[in-house]
Parts: sequence; structure tokens; C-alpha cells
Amino acid sequence: MTDTNQMGDVYVAIADPTRRELIRLLAEADELPLHKLTAQFQMGRTAVSKHLAILKEAGLVQDRKVGRETRFRLNAAPLSEIQDWVAFYSKFWRTNMLRLNQLLEEEEE
Repeated sequence: MTDTNQMGDVYVAIADPTRRELIRLLAEADELPLHKLTAQFQMGRTAVSKHLAILKEAGLVQDRKVGRETRFRLNAAPLSEIQDWVAFYSKFWRTNMLRLNQLLEEEEE
């Protein structure tokens, strides 16, 4: 995958702990301006803006101008791709654990 292809990838977007924290903060609020988001981190506005840009590129964040400030809000819809992926493996592990349990019960008999 090239850098260009990765820019809109929701998996790449959530790979960074700072971006996951931004998603959490935005999930808890209707919308937040950059200065309130920046106050939550040990980094400057430019760094937080870069993380928000990656989230925006993946469709996870939307922004709007209100006067002189930009406010950000979460768009959680792209996270359903991850939920679907995890659900597949959850079913895989549930099925295999059931088989293992049945084998262990058969050995006890």
C-alpha cells in the first residue's frame, strides 16, 4: 500500500494512540474546537492539527468554521469497517473455543 492509498485508510487512522484519544474526546462531546483538543495533549496545535487531518482524510472527523475557529466532530460511520473485521474474528475464536471445550469434555469421559 502506498502512502497515498494509506491516507484514507481507517485502520491507519486509528493506529496512532493520539488519534484514538482524539476520537474518544470527540465521541464524548458534540463538537470541540482545536484549542480544547490541543489542551488534552503534550503537543502543540500544529501536531494535533496533523492528527486531525489524518482522521478527516479517513472520514472519521468532520469540521466546520464558526467565526474564526474550526470545530471538529466525530463521524463514527467508518469505524463500522473495523467492527465488521473484529466481528469476523470474534466468531472465529468463539467457534474454535467451543470445539476445544468439546474436545476437553470428550477426553474427560
